[in-house]
Amino acid sequence: MATALITHADCLEHVTPDGHPERVARLEHVLHVLQDLDLQRETAPEVDDAHLRYVHPQSYIDGIRASLPSEGRHQIDADTWASPGTGRAASRAAGAVVKAVNMVLDQEVRNAFCAIRPPGHHAEKSTAMGFCLFGNAAIGAKHALEAHGLSRVAVVDFDVHHGNGTQDLLWDEVRALIITSQQMPLWPGTGDPSERGAHDNVLNVPLPPRSGGAEMRAAYETQVFPRLREFAPELIILSAGFDAHQDDPLAELQWSTEDFRWLTQELCALAAEICDGRVVSTLEGGYDLSALAASARVHVEELMEAAK
Repeated sequence: MATALITHADCLEHVTPDGHPERVARLEHVLHVLQDLDLQRETAPEVDDAHLRYVHPQSYIDGIRASLPSEGRHQIDADTWASPGTGRAASRAAGAVVKAVNMVLDQEVRNAFCAIRPPGHHAEKSTAMGFCLFGNAAIGAKHALEAHGLSRVAVVDFDVHHGNGTQDLLWDEVRALIITSQQMPLWPGTGDPSERGAHDNVLNVPLPPRSGGAEMRAAYETQVFPRLREFAPELIILSAGFDAHQDDPLAELQWSTEDFRWLTQELCALAAEICDGRVVSTLEGGYDLSALAASARVHVEELMEAAK
């Protein structure tokens, strides 16, 4: 079976101020480095409000739309900006994950990578923050549960920043396991192991600044992989942030490109063992353009290898 690449040019129309780390060039670099790969290329649809309401109230959805400028740029919070193209970009980003879930669960492809922006894992129920408007990964998880009738879905977030939004959106969802590894201390300041979810369905794995691939591999082998096997999800959704790379300017973890390859390989092998290889990955962070592109490339290569 194939690996799907789901994206849309509208995601390039979300324009942030000069010097902002979450910039158009991020997605341009990712798409460029994937252009020669034999992927099943799919167009991301716009998301329906019903899908957004899986995790966000309609009042929040309407408020985001009302805040979008017709020209120029509007600052939503200290880090999060909107331009005239932001609404369509955010809709395509969430829509890409919904489509990826549909394609994987309908057995059209083995796995999928959503090359999208803005990212989503910091967006809380009624709060846009950390470059994020809608909780893309959480929306995908709820869609798998509600529309496809799955009993268990896991979200694994390896972005260097804690996925506080995904944790908030799925905190009360007994059918979802949320596992996040992140540098600590680091913005947004959440992600302590004591944060366990309403149903003991959250596992936070903090990693100390300056730690590297060896520490990450040990943490995943001793904590993450056993918890995933115990939960036995029917689908694994990856919040694929590549800002734990040693070259990234926003944090201090020291992962190499090959560490992202290893982690993807191991997660795909575990998915093959427990859920017929069903994996949906969605782009989150990564702010050094070269490191982001190289890491996304090996991530997708391993998804493709797992799909054979």
